[in-house]
Amino acid sequence: MDIVGFLKSQFICHLLICYIFIVSGLIINFIQLFTLILWPINKQLFRRINCRLAYCISSQMVMLLEWWSGTDCTLYTDPESYHKYGKENAIVILNHNFEIDFLCGWNFCERFGVLGSSKVLAKKELSYMPIIGWMWYFLEIVFCKRKWEEDRKTVMQKLLNLRDYPENFWFLIHCEGTRFTEQKHQISMQVAEAKGLPKLKYHLLPRTKGFAVTVQCLRNVVSAVYDSTLNFRNNENPTLLGVLNGKKYHADLYVRQVIHILIPFWHTGVRIPLEEVPEDEQECSNWLHKLYQEKDAFQEEYYRTGTYPGVPIVPPRRPWTLLNWLFWALLLLYPLFKLLINMVNSGSSLTLASFGFVIVMASVGVRWMIGVTEINKGSTYGNNDIKQKRK
Repeated sequence: MDIVGFLKSQFICHLLICYIFIVSGLIINFIQLFTLILWPINKQLFRRINCRLAYCISSQMVMLLEWWSGTDCTLYTDPESYHKYGKENAIVILNHNFEIDFLCGWNFCERFGVLGSSKVLAKKELSYMPIIGWMWYFLEIVFCKRKWEEDRKTVMQKLLNLRDYPENFWFLIHCEGTRFTEQKHQISMQVAEAKGLPKLKYHLLPRTKGFAVTVQCLRNVVSAVYDSTLNFRNNENPTLLGVLNGKKYHADLYVRQVIHILIPFWHTGVRIPLEEVPEDEQECSNWLHKLYQEKDAFQEEYYRTGTYPGVPIVPPRRPWTLLNWLFWALLLLYPLFKLLINMVNSGSSLTLASFGFVIVMASVGVRWMIGVTEINKGSTYGNNDIKQKRK
C-alpha cells in the first residue's frame, strides 16, 4: 500500500472528514433556517438559494466517491439522449442493490449539473436526521410514511408544489421501496406469485403507486423518464466504509430514455414526452412491471458479459465538489488545530479528558452515520415475518 492509500485508511483522517461534513452541514442548516423569511416574499429566490446551499452538503459526499475514493463511473447510453441530460426535468428510476447506490445516483446528478436541485421520494424518518434530512426539508423533498392511505394526499401535494420549480431537477426514485436482500427477494416473489405477476431474478417487485402518482403530478413538467441500472465490476459489493477508506471501485451505469408503453423499449431513437406514459394507474402499473422485466434482462446480460448495451461514455468530473470541500476544510480545520494546540499547552487533565470524550463520541457518531447506509441495517419494509414478530 502506498503512503496516500495508507493515510486514507487511517481513522484520524476519517474523523477529520466527518468533522468537516458535520460542522459545515450544521452551519448550512442554520443558514437555511434563516432563508425561510424569503418564502412569503420571493419563493423562487428561496428555492434557488437552497439549491446552492444543498449542493454545499451533498457535493461533499460526492467528493468522497469521485476524488477521495477515485471511483470511476462509466455511463452506457444513447449518444442522442446524452446531450439532453441536465438540460431537462426528468424522473430517474434507480435499482436498489448496493449500500452506495444513492451516492452513485448523486454522482450521476453532479456530472450533469443537477445535484443541488435533485429530488427524492424518501421515508419520513429521514426528515428528522440532522444535516441531510434537514437539508432535504428545505429542498422540498417528498417524504412519506410508507402507509399509502396516509401518504397519498401528502405526496400528491408535495409533488404538485414542484410544478413551478425554477431549476432543472431530476426526481430520483427507487421503485422497489427498499434495498435488495435475498430474504426480501423471496418475500417479494411470493407476492408476485400471489398476484400473478412475472417473477424477477435480480430486483424486488416494484411498488407502483408512488411512481404512478409522481408521473401524474409532474406531467407537463418532467420531460422524460430515465431508467437507470447500476452495477459494479468484478462482482464488487461497495460500501460507504470502503469509500471512506479510499477504496476504488468501478461503477457501470446503464441509462435509457423510456418511451411509450406501446413502443418497444429498445426503440430509443424517437423521443416521446412523459405525457405518453399511461396516465391510468393500472396501465401505469403494468408499464412499470414491464420496465422491471426489461431491467432484469439487462442485469442478466451484464452478469453474463460484464457489459451493457449502448455506447460507453465517461462523463468528465467537474472540479466544484473538490473546491467546495477544500473551502470548508480550510475554513474549519484552522480553528480546530488552534484549539487542540491550546488544549495541549494548557496541560489540564480535565481538558484533555474532555477532548478524549469528544473523540469517542465523534467516532460513535461516524459509525452511526455509516450504519444508516448498511444493507443489513436497512428497512424491514415488506418483511411480513418481522412485522408479525413485532405484533
